[in-house]
This record gives sequence, C-alpha cells and structure tokens, in this order.
Amino acid sequence: MTEVTKSPFGTMPDGRAIELYTLRNARGTTVAVTTYGARLVSFAREVNGTPIDIVLGYRSGADYLRDTTSMGGVVGRHANRIADGRVTVGGHTYQLEQNSGSRKQNHIHGGTHGLHYHLWTAEPVADGVALTAISPEGEGGYPGNLEATVTYRLTDDDALILSYRAVSDADTVCNLTNHAYFNLDGTAAPSVMEHTAEIFADEFTWADAESLPDGRILPVADTPMDFRAPHRIGERIDADYDELRMAGGYDHNWVLRGDPAPAPYAHLKKAARVTSAQTGLALDCWTTQPGLQFYTANALGKSPLVGKGGAPYTRRSAFCLETQFFPNAFAHPHFPQPILREGEVWTAETVYRLSEL
Repeated sequence: MTEVTKSPFGTMPDGRAIELYTLRNARGTTVAVTTYGARLVSFAREVNGTPIDIVLGYRSGADYLRDTTSMGGVVGRHANRIADGRVTVGGHTYQLEQNSGSRKQNHIHGGTHGLHYHLWTAEPVADGVALTAISPEGEGGYPGNLEATVTYRLTDDDALILSYRAVSDADTVCNLTNHAYFNLDGTAAPSVMEHTAEIFADEFTWADAESLPDGRILPVADTPMDFRAPHRIGERIDADYDELRMAGGYDHNWVLRGDPAPAPYAHLKKAARVTSAQTGLALDCWTTQPGLQFYTANALGKSPLVGKGGAPYTRRSAFCLETQFFPNAFAHPHFPQPILREGEVWTAETVYRLSEL
C-alpha cells in the first residue's frame, strides 16, 4: 500500500497555496507531485543503498513559477504543435494562441496559460493522488469549458501510473501528456547520451524545421530514427540527416506499433524502454496513446536553469517520453484526431515503470 503525504511547496502570486504530494511504496520508492501544473517533481528508487532521483525538477514552487520548459508538467489542452494555431472542431474554425515557431506563428502546449500553469486541486486516492483543473472557454482560444483530471498512482513494483480523464461542455480539443525530463543517472548527471533507448515503432511522422509534421509517415528503417533495436541515444544524434539537423537532435513523433505491454499492463502498448549501464536502471513507458514524442532536451539550458541540489540543467542532460496524438493532426485528416465531443469522456493512460537491469 502506497503512503501519501502532503507538504507546503510555496504560494501562487495571488497567495493561493502550492502543495507537494509525496507517494512512498512498500519498497521505499518515492514520487513527488505538485499541485502547480500537476507537475512530476521526483521519481526516486534506491540503488545499492543510495536513492537515485531520475526526474529533473526544482526545489520549490517558486522555482516552478519561473520555469519556461514545461518541466514535469501535464501540458494541454493540446500537447505539442499546431500549425498557425488553427483548428476546426464541430464545423467551426478556431484561432488558438500563437506562442511557438520562428515567427510565433504556431501553437504549442495549450498556450501561455496552458494546464501546466494552472493550480490544480488535489485529493488523495488509493496508492496516489488525483489532481483536477478547469480550463475555461476561450483560454488559449479553445472552445468549451474543459475539466481535466490526472491521477498519479505508485505501485509496489515501481510503476508510476498516470490516468487522464477530461470532459467538456462543447466540442473541443484534448491531447494531454506529461512533460517530465528524465535522467537515469540522477538529476545532477550532465548527459543522457550514453543511455540506451528502444522505441517500439516502425514509422515516424516527418517534421519540418518548425517541428510540424507535413503528413508523411515514413519508415524508420535505414535512418537514425530506427530504435527498433536498442541504440545509445548519442550514437547517431548528430548524423548528417535532415530531421536531426533541423531539430538539433531528437524531437520527433514515433508511430507506435501496438506491441502489448507485459501483464498486468497488457491493455497498454509498449512505447519505449531506456536504460543506463551506469546505474543499472531501466525505464519502460507503456501507453494507450498512438504516438510518442522522444525529445532529447536539445533546447534545455538556453537560459540558466538550476535544479534540485544546485545542479545546472543543460542541453541533452535529459530525455522526454511524451505519449500523445500526433502533432499537427488537424492539418492531416489521416492522423488520429484529438477531438473531445460534448458529453463524451476522454481518457488515456501512461505507465512509467522503473526497474533494475
């Protein structure tokens, strides 16, 4: 049985309290989540008597308020990018906030008031905590009032389960994910280039210099995007390949095959497995979502970032496993569409399971 405790973590600019919830399972593994942005603050497991925290983060709510990297947040209403910030839902076209791109012409992560900037309400549940936020109609340009809930649960086999649920009073857009930055060598480690990654996908969505898919779904075979067999993350990241040059590394969506995860998670599909020979840790990612954005923190450290323990967070010092609908899906009807209809319930589930090799 996972123990759940609450502690203060700072205050919002308007004086509302930010809280930190810590989950501790029977083996002593811990997860910390804050009500600001429903952000994952830490995920720590003991290795040879020493706790290794694999999630980059900050020491206080005040530090998260200054963050511009979506660190650990539940991003939305729409994770990732939408060209020109235009979507058509229910026969109506909406102009979303344009907060991304070389000319600030595109939309990303729900805008500057996305869910990762909200103060969520929290309620302890069995083995975890449920957090809820309301995104009002018009926020970021979106139609409808959206109520989103994410439940974090920690099992005794060190599986962190994220269960998403959303409802709206009008047809709208819904594509939530978690933007945790991971480093299996610990949050002070300077690089993840020696980590080994495996992605359970035969195809990826080709993206342009703005990281917008153009509609093509291409095979990973004979490209540096091929992680069907494990490869070091840094092995081909600087290869002379257009996708890597434009993105400055990996920041792309893979089309998941649908390989079933092991029991008792066989209702999920395998997304990725990342390992570290240094600590002997492995992180598996399983999900209900069709896509995975594998990001190697190419932009981290553009402005000085000091994390937990005073460690600087720099370029390629982490990786993200963002389960999602494909980016820019509204421009490509053959992509799965991230639409939530009035009166329906949107759900998704993603598991990050930590183990030793």
